[in-house]
Amino acid sequence: MNESQIEGISERFLIPLLQQLLEQFPFLLLGFHSDNGPEYINHRVARLLNKLLIEFTKSRSRHCNDNALVESKNGAIVRKQFGYTHIQQKYAPQINHFCLKYLNPYINFHRPCFFSENFTDKKGKERKRYPYDKMMTPYDKLKLLSAAESYLKEGMTFKELDNLAKLISDNEAAKKLNLARNRFFQVIFEQGNRVA
Repeated sequence: MNESQIEGISERFLIPLLQQLLEQFPFLLLGFHSDNGPEYINHRVARLLNKLLIEFTKSRSRHCNDNALVESKNGAIVRKQFGYTHIQQKYAPQINHFCLKYLNPYINFHRPCFFSENFTDKKGKERKRYPYDKMMTPYDKLKLLSAAESYLKEGMTFKELDNLAKLISDNEAAKKLNLARNRFFQVIFEQGNRVA
């Protein structure tokens, strides 16, 4: 649901960011899955997740399919927004601000996604299809879950989240996202030209 950047790959940078990300979610997290990086596999992260009763799982070494969901998100969201070019670590705070203020709200409340439905084919095999009439935002999908209110954090209501979702239209959210991204890359471009 969220995407962020850290200035360095170490638990010193990860813990504050992880706390910020956990606060962003309007619902309780039950699980946290990571790769095998030492920034995730350490006592401080384990202590934080245990305190919040969040199950921690990790992918297996040299099993790239373990992170298929993350890799598909990297292609569909991260690379689409930030491209494939290296962005220097010093821009991590600006990337986090962009994600927090523009990208995450857009993806959660305004960007329609396909959701699968299962069916059995003529040979009796279970299959998935992604019909257009099942497209909705992740937030709309959350509201359709049975007993959806029970998944929200204490004190959070769907009325509050509905108000947040309706602050701007889907098209306005997309325009703001694109403008903010263009401004961000303009800053990088100008600073890069000044140094050269």
